[in-house]
Amino acid sequence: MGKIILTGDRPTGKLHLGHFVGSLSRRVELQNSGEFEKIFIMIADAQALTDNADNPDKVRENIIEVALDYLSCGIDPTRSTIFIQSQVAELCELAFYYMNLVTVQRLQRNPTVKAEIQMRGFSDNAAEEDTQQRPGTPVGFFTYPISQASDITAFRATTVPVGDDQEPMIEQTREIVHKFNAVYGPTLVMPEIMLPTNSACLRLPGTDGKAKMSKSLGNCIYLSDTPEEVRKKVMSMYTDPGHLRVEDPGKIEGNTVFTYLDAFCRDEHFAKYLPEYESLDALKDHYRRGGLGDVKVKRFLLAVLEELLTPIRERRHAFEQDIEGIYRILKEGSDKAREAAAATLADVRRAMRIDYFEDKELIARQSEQYKTTK
Repeated sequence: MGKIILTGDRPTGKLHLGHFVGSLSRRVELQNSGEFEKIFIMIADAQALTDNADNPDKVRENIIEVALDYLSCGIDPTRSTIFIQSQVAELCELAFYYMNLVTVQRLQRNPTVKAEIQMRGFSDNAAEEDTQQRPGTPVGFFTYPISQASDITAFRATTVPVGDDQEPMIEQTREIVHKFNAVYGPTLVMPEIMLPTNSACLRLPGTDGKAKMSKSLGNCIYLSDTPEEVRKKVMSMYTDPGHLRVEDPGKIEGNTVFTYLDAFCRDEHFAKYLPEYESLDALKDHYRRGGLGDVKVKRFLLAVLEELLTPIRERRHAFEQDIEGIYRILKEGSDKAREAAAATLADVRRAMRIDYFEDKELIARQSEQYKTTK
């Protein structure tokens, strides 16, 4: 069997630079490399509904936004299968079976689940929920690692490109695969995680310097932002609070502008936009010594980002002229994904000995057995 990729995003808003450096740009590279037999890219609407159950229109409207971002970044539907999670019913059945292989205690120890519960303000305390201090954690949200295992294994994915915050989730998938194969026999494919090669891309911070770039925190630069929106966000970026004057020495560590330059800047950008420096290291050295203002560095970053975002915007505008065509792409991709997931589900049902109607030997044996006993 060839190498297969499964990856995706929740449709809770437009995609941003964190998505781009975390996995989206890598998906395009891998798609064009010819290294993989199949690439499945999922719009995870069912998972998004686990913490947006009271706002289905938010998820519904953002399906097209995510699809537009995929296509404008270079995802080619003739080479990658783009599909909508909720349209592949087999994923729910697989997740239901996998739930028997995972304990509540194991889910509670998953650091990504714990972090996401805290970030969304959910409570894991029954008494607190009773007093309505904080809403309880939805079961669907709590069991996200199991749902993700279903998504990955349904398509026999060998490789899952994600940011490092998702590493505990992939590890839980691997545990489920190991347990299933140990109990029912070799059936599921063991996936491997693929992390970004650029360390700055592992977890891109928000423009405010906090945590990571997140739609819920409002600190994103979206792939579809206008040039003016990008300019405002870059010029207001968090830098070194101690760098008050141009002549002051500045710190690189924790400085969001330099983190973004680590992620997006290449040596050739200096010849184009800042020829007095030969490399990012030279720029950093000057900033550390003092004599280099934040505005100059931000303007350079803005030029770098605009070079990246301008062609993405242009492609997005072209795709926006044929929304019906994009829905056809999603329908065809979902049909193709469902066919692949159905084949895996058939193998799972056979391994679990619940393929009653397909097991002709079982029916024949029991028929003979009951004839004999009369």
